[in-house]
Amino acid sequence: MPIICLRSLAAVLATGVFLSGAAADDNEDPRGMATNADFVVLKTSTIACAIGNNKSLEGKHGDHAPGYNGIFWLESKDQAVTSFVPAYAGWNLEHYFDARPQEGETFFEPRYSPMNLKRIDDHTVQLHQPPTKDYAVESWTTFSLREPYYIDFRYRCIPRRVPADGGGFLGVFWASYINGPINKSIYFLDSRSSLEKPRWQQFNTQAHNRDSTVLGKSDDQTLNFHREVNTLFSNVSPLRYGEPFFYGRFKNMVLIYVFQPTPHIRLAQSPSGGGQTKAGDDTNPAWDFQLIIPEVKRGQEYGLSGRLIYKKWEGRDDVLAEVSKYLGEE
Repeated sequence: MPIICLRSLAAVLATGVFLSGAAADDNEDPRGMATNADFVVLKTSTIACAIGNNKSLEGKHGDHAPGYNGIFWLESKDQAVTSFVPAYAGWNLEHYFDARPQEGETFFEPRYSPMNLKRIDDHTVQLHQPPTKDYAVESWTTFSLREPYYIDFRYRCIPRRVPADGGGFLGVFWASYINGPINKSIYFLDSRSSLEKPRWQQFNTQAHNRDSTVLGKSDDQTLNFHREVNTLFSNVSPLRYGEPFFYGRFKNMVLIYVFQPTPHIRLAQSPSGGGQTKAGDDTNPAWDFQLIIPEVKRGQEYGLSGRLIYKKWEGRDDVLAEVSKYLGEE
């Protein structure tokens, strides 16, 4: 869920493009005002997006709150309105979790911990987060734009310690807050179907934290949370998905999230996770996903790769073609 807290930097988007800078000082406020070392605008021939760390920013899409790292906004030549809630983000690293109850900043630890941005080339940005305070997870997230409307994603992490009372697993949770779509649902293939013989499921939960997480057809990992834990990731839907992707509609566009297969990718949805709409007459949904690391080991590297596809809606056959194309590339 969003934390309503805005701290802006006037006119920082005047140039439209940011260059990478030296790694931030760990003593700096990780949620203070952005400089030109904290934020980058990347483009292809059809899409443009902003990628940044945990700093706050004011720009053409509105105030961006501190703590919402990742893809700040996303637009297309086919749709000028950003698909992500301007104050928040899409593909935002939001939670680390295990079996223990969380409170305060620990619940949103990736948002409160220092994060450095490095521009690799004209199309690639890396976010590096040194070991976080409580979970002690060090991570590297790379976003690469590819023609014509692809954002490729690679996440790597190393837990630097593993608590004895954490249940033996680590969860990594990403959130995307969608900018007031009429249809709040995500869509995925039922576990009894395939890309060749699809059977679709529409998924829009009745309330936040209710039956919110969908496991894959081969995910046999049972997570034994403490009885006080009541979150999106602890409430499991009876549905199962069959292939590692989902899509959602935004105006005339489609957002397709597709991942390299692993049995421990989980999907999640909330009808209100992105807060109120700008007009205050509805709520913004959250379209989320998780990586579960069972039997987590200190010092071992784990990861997840995926692609965000943002293009004009051309029907479900086109969605399946894009998913098949990505899965066949790797």
